[in-house]
Amino acid sequence: MFDRSVSHLIAPLIQRLARQARRLGLSANQLTLLGFLLGIFAAFLIAFEAYLAGAAAILVSRLLDALDGAVARLTHATDAGGFLDIALDFVFYASIPLAFAFSDPARNALPAAVLLAAFIGTGSSFLAFAVMAAKRGLSNLATPDKSFYFLGGLTEASETLLCFMAMCVWPELFIELAYGFAALCAITTVTRIWWGWRAFQ
Repeated sequence: MFDRSVSHLIAPLIQRLARQARRLGLSANQLTLLGFLLGIFAAFLIAFEAYLAGAAAILVSRLLDALDGAVARLTHATDAGGFLDIALDFVFYASIPLAFAFSDPARNALPAAVLLAAFIGTGSSFLAFAVMAAKRGLSNLATPDKSFYFLGGLTEASETLLCFMAMCVWPELFIELAYGFAALCAITTVTRIWWGWRAFQ
């Protein structure tokens, strides 16, 4: 919901950092892998209850995730790079609820499982729409720099990041945050399925 606004807000900073990354000889794929590894490291920190350190690692990981696309556009964006980026993003997003389940299995396992199931709904509807859109040659004019059709919704990357930050700052509220965000993800899934059904009929 907020991704477009956030992207416009941070675009000047991302562009400056992207030019600096290029001067350092960093490629888009290297930034993608570095951001992913840092995100998985954040999950390990959370699993061992180092929540604030995990939050910091998540923030840097997502900064690198924003940076890889900007670097790709400065050089040469490829389908392989776009595929790697989105595939690793989904693994990262799944790792954080799983980490909270490991940190306190008796308390967090069920809400983490519900949130992961909700992520399956948002992820599958997002990717299924992108596949059908590519088949029909459709593109989203709101996100022309993306590798494929980005379908919006109530819960996008910005909202997910805010949720993860809240979970790390207030881990005692993980249950409430997980169930609440899962409900929002369910709304996103339903609306995406409805949009897709209407668009492809």
